[in-house]
Amino acid sequence: MAQSLSKLYVHLVFHIKNTSVIIRDEDKKDLYAYMGAVINDNESIPILINGTADHVHVLCVMSKNIALAKLTEEIKRHSSRWIKTIHPHYKLFAWQGGYAGFSVSQSLHDKTKNYIQNQEEHHKKMSFKEELILFLKEYGIEYNEQYLWTD
Repeated sequence: MAQSLSKLYVHLVFHIKNTSVIIRDEDKKDLYAYMGAVINDNESIPILINGTADHVHVLCVMSKNIALAKLTEEIKRHSSRWIKTIHPHYKLFAWQGGYAGFSVSQSLHDKTKNYIQNQEEHHKKMSFKEELILFLKEYGIEYNEQYLWTD
């Protein structure tokens, strides 16, 4: 094949550090827009970014030219630096070191998008910890719970 072609839907999830301040409702829209710009800058396509005061979900089409770890690092590094400039509230803001990344098939794209869109409502019924463990089990990812919740 003379060219490289791909369409890789990825669902990323990451959480603030336990010592961090929360993300204020009035700043979410701008934060998500900034993250979308970072994703674009890394030759990827943001589809939907949403979350709660303590974590974020990202659905994007990942570029064939970047590794998942590098894309996630870029999103977290740039958004953390940026959010500290918008208000003194964020002076101590930081993301946790880890992340969760899940592949999304074309057939589950709409279901995943709907899930991310309804984060606030979803988390009235389920905690972030319950959510993450459910995803890890659903995808058959082995984990040590002792290391999931540390910064």
